[in-house]
Amino acid sequence: MQHRHFVRFFLASLSVLAALVLRPVSAQAQSFLDGEFDPAIPTLSEVVGHAPGERITSPEEANRYLRALVKAAPERARMVRYATSWEGRPLHYLLFTAPQNMARIDAVQADLGEIAAGRAGNSAALPVTWLAYGVHGNEISSTDAALMMAYHLLAARNDTRTQQILAQSIVAIDPMQNPDGRARFVNHFRGAVGIEPAADRQAAEHDETWPSGRVNHYMFDLNRDWFTLSQPETRGKVAAMRAWNPVVVVDVHEMGGDETYFFSPAAQPINPNITAAQRRAYEIIGRNNAAYFDAMGEPYFTREVYDLFYPGYGDTWNTHQGAIGSTYEQGSARGLVFERRDGTVLTYADGVRNHFIASLSTAEAVAMNADRFLADYAAYRAANARGNAGSGAYVIDLGTRRWNAEALGRRLAMQGIEVRRRDGPASACGRSYPSGYLAVPQAQPAARLVRSLLDRDTPLPRDFMSEQEQRRSRDLPHELYDVTAWSVGLMSGVAVAECASAPGGERLAAEAPIAPMPSGAGDFAIAVPWSDSGQARLVTLALREGLDARVTDEAFVKDGRTFPRGTVIFAVAANGSDRIARLLALARTIGAETVGLSDSWVEAGPNLGSDAFARLSVPKVAMAWDEGISQLSAGALRYVLEQRLGLPVVPIRTHRFARADLSDYDVVIVPDGAPGGTIGEGGAATLRAFVERGGVLVAIGRSVTSFAGGDDPLIAVRREAALGRDPSEAGSNEDAPLAAGQEIASEAEYREAIADRAALPDTLPGALLRTVADPEHFLSAGYDSGAVVLASGSQIFAPLDRARGVNVLRFEAADRLVASGYVWDENRRQLAFKPYLVAQRRGRGLAIGFAHDPATRAYLDGLDLLLANAVLVAPSRVR
Repeated sequence: MQHRHFVRFFLASLSVLAALVLRPVSAQAQSFLDGEFDPAIPTLSEVVGHAPGERITSPEEANRYLRALVKAAPERARMVRYATSWEGRPLHYLLFTAPQNMARIDAVQADLGEIAAGRAGNSAALPVTWLAYGVHGNEISSTDAALMMAYHLLAARNDTRTQQILAQSIVAIDPMQNPDGRARFVNHFRGAVGIEPAADRQAAEHDETWPSGRVNHYMFDLNRDWFTLSQPETRGKVAAMRAWNPVVVVDVHEMGGDETYFFSPAAQPINPNITAAQRRAYEIIGRNNAAYFDAMGEPYFTREVYDLFYPGYGDTWNTHQGAIGSTYEQGSARGLVFERRDGTVLTYADGVRNHFIASLSTAEAVAMNADRFLADYAAYRAANARGNAGSGAYVIDLGTRRWNAEALGRRLAMQGIEVRRRDGPASACGRSYPSGYLAVPQAQPAARLVRSLLDRDTPLPRDFMSEQEQRRSRDLPHELYDVTAWSVGLMSGVAVAECASAPGGERLAAEAPIAPMPSGAGDFAIAVPWSDSGQARLVTLALREGLDARVTDEAFVKDGRTFPRGTVIFAVAANGSDRIARLLALARTIGAETVGLSDSWVEAGPNLGSDAFARLSVPKVAMAWDEGISQLSAGALRYVLEQRLGLPVVPIRTHRFARADLSDYDVVIVPDGAPGGTIGEGGAATLRAFVERGGVLVAIGRSVTSFAGGDDPLIAVRREAALGRDPSEAGSNEDAPLAAGQEIASEAEYREAIADRAALPDTLPGALLRTVADPEHFLSAGYDSGAVVLASGSQIFAPLDRARGVNVLRFEAADRLVASGYVWDENRRQLAFKPYLVAQRRGRGLAIGFAHDPATRAYLDGLDLLLANAVLVAPSRVR
């Protein structure tokens, strides 16, 4: 279809849709549209002043238009606000169905709830097709396609297909999952575009400033937050979807502008918790989509790139709930017009059209097979509830990182997972739980999601991994798209065990507050054991309210109880009764543990007056921000520090460090990235002087190398090449222009001859690995038994020697290294005993390096104490 035809189609407000876009594709499709539209339903042009695809609609314009649609047809449309973004923008979903269905919508919803619970419905239910758009705010065509879909469902006249969709199903449209990111992109584009849009990909309108519109306010990729539930947009969305239990979910995206269109079936690997029946159902929708794209002459692809393995995506998470979840991807114009590398021109209108057609085709496929989709969903949930996916229970120990275990239980409950509390002491499967446990039954409707999240490991298909190893042997990149490990118990630092029988008590509510654990009278002091994220938050908030506190780097025994390294003491004499009362009130709000101490005498270990105790104060924290820094790393670190621990962070743009005055700051964090070029020599000198004067520098991931060079590096680690490779052999030798003669006798010798001598280790997609702590260093407080960390990428550092600094946490031996996930064998061997966390004194200050980001996606809450040690405690130790 020619672009000029499509523009005319839009400007006519879809009036010639049948003639130009939806040509008949089968005998059934001949009467699909007649091109007539109800003038009582307002067009986008009438409400906001531009036609679909003509301009990139802003969040405010989109919401105004959707409200106008619902007002025009309240008997067929309903709009529900489900969340508010960090920046105060509303998030809505809309329901569309026939008037007779809307009149009994509450009964339909109730029956869907019965089916989702694994019980028989009463025949009132209708299948819900959930269409979600714009989770990445700069994937712009999706939201305008949502507006076009909403208009079409209400305005199309004498359209038997639309009538069937509304009569046989409910269509739920979430038009804008990330309004903050979309607003950021729209503002960028409108500020950069000239008198006509530029197709050149180099043009400013296509080149977003940092941070991009892909992410939300805290710079999270919201499509990887589904089981973490760290962001308000995700929490609201999950609650909304649980309220309607859709049978089909489509998450509508964009990809690179040189690509065509992708829809399901998905690529390998497929998560083993996805059933064969679900895999077969993808064919129904995929074939219907293919028919329409063929009729348009629009190319597409399937079964490539986008897999169904990691359960934190919108498609895979919903598939684990029993729906048929899909990702749809459209090549993006990232503006209004984009010249592809093959010389063709992609327009914004093209993307809007394609997403609209795919959305309409999907809703049609569900309506034409309404009974099957609903029956399959019901069978899936009922089979899980009967225990077909597993029996017994997962037991979450409340005695290890209690607050994190409690928080994990609530996150599971938010996803519709049944969690039962057993207050201790208790025992299950031969294990004792003195503090009680949370039991997650395997026989429940969401059983397969339970398994995927709580199993220690989710195996990758053997044939797929065999193929990946073969690709690597031919020096081809592997095809793993995301992390291979996400066991939520490991990431939260809590103990999870499978048990054949674990009696539980009352069901845990997602909104239930975490109960505090006060004990002791506290005539002398209140002790806050350094044991979990709740304790760190309590200490941070108390310091911000002016309380006096001291932290120990040695364990002590008081009244028969051992208080671990990192325990914080709030003395009554130093604070007064009012402040101590405020401390206890904060502990009640957070759900933290406090222990009252009657006097200062201890049976073992240091007293409060010992040098082992250091006075804490609120650190002032700066973070490197902008170009050269990973927006995902910066956002996750800031979120964990601000929202989970309660510590404000001041972002400073990287280009400003050369002239920055850091004298008021205690800590500077440099998130993952490659900031050297933007910080520059001047900025590096500023940071060096900051550390020498007594500051704490915390470098994350790849940024560590920015401070590892020169004759006297701040962090004297060296990045390693791949096993068996020597970078010194990679340079040219001008004195020896001839290469040494050699005999090549085999394929293996040939591959060795052409190998890159300076190659880095192969990229690790992401796995959970075990570490061992140096128990003498304050930075490892709370981790005497080590920690499970997420490692990804290709950076492996040689250990610091004793003269330079301390390897505070180092990776386990090769045979014990992998806690969960898949690690290439040579990476496993090379990572063993290498550092994860290093610390090096410099002048009066301290430089700290994390080899991998401890805040990634905010789902490693088991590492919160590690970050708190580096940011909250380290300044007191430096002073």
